[in-house]
Amino acid sequence: MSAAALRSVLCSVIAAAGCASQPPAPVPPPAPSPAPVPAAVIREARYDDYTRYELLAPDSARFAIQFETVATKAGDTYYFNPIRKGSEASGERVFDMTSGKPLAFDVVTGAVAKESGLADADPDTSYIRVGLPRPVPENGQIRLFIEKTYKDPGSYFRQGDSIVFARSLGVRRNAVVLPLGFELVACNVPSQVAEEADGRIRVSFINTAPDAVSLIVQARKLGP
Repeated sequence: MSAAALRSVLCSVIAAAGCASQPPAPVPPPAPSPAPVPAAVIREARYDDYTRYELLAPDSARFAIQFETVATKAGDTYYFNPIRKGSEASGERVFDMTSGKPLAFDVVTGAVAKESGLADADPDTSYIRVGLPRPVPENGQIRLFIEKTYKDPGSYFRQGDSIVFARSLGVRRNAVVLPLGFELVACNVPSQVAEEADGRIRVSFINTAPDAVSLIVQARKLGP
């Protein structure tokens, strides 16, 4: 073998040995699984609950309610919305806020609500029992929109030349919309006052206390 051929063979052997000594390319680690949403965050979702009360004709004792809420208990297939004692409910409708589709519901007694899964149901209270579109996922939630109208002379009534809305409210975010043509006279809770697009006055507030707030809103008709 010539010297040139020998050098070529040696170079090939050295190159091969060098390649063999190199460590294999590192395998990229698998993408981390998304961390589950802490249960505390799900509980905090209830702070987003929102209730809007639209006061209807002054002598009707009736007010329309729009309620945004969440079902958060994993595995639940029903959501229960209590009908306040002393209030006569009508015009109920429930929607899945994710899809916008209406949801089936019925009105049940406290005993039936307890049998259906509401462990702390009050036997003297009626409930709107909403069939959820799917079981509540672990560390997840299902957002709901509930509409109903209450007739409650103890909460909405005339007092002299004024109308009064007096009600204990446990939801954190609330708004009360006065009938068209009425102005706000008094409110016992620090609130934001604004005008709706149709001219009605809206009184909005956030309840930062740990307990329900006893709201009193007084209004009177504008003009003669």
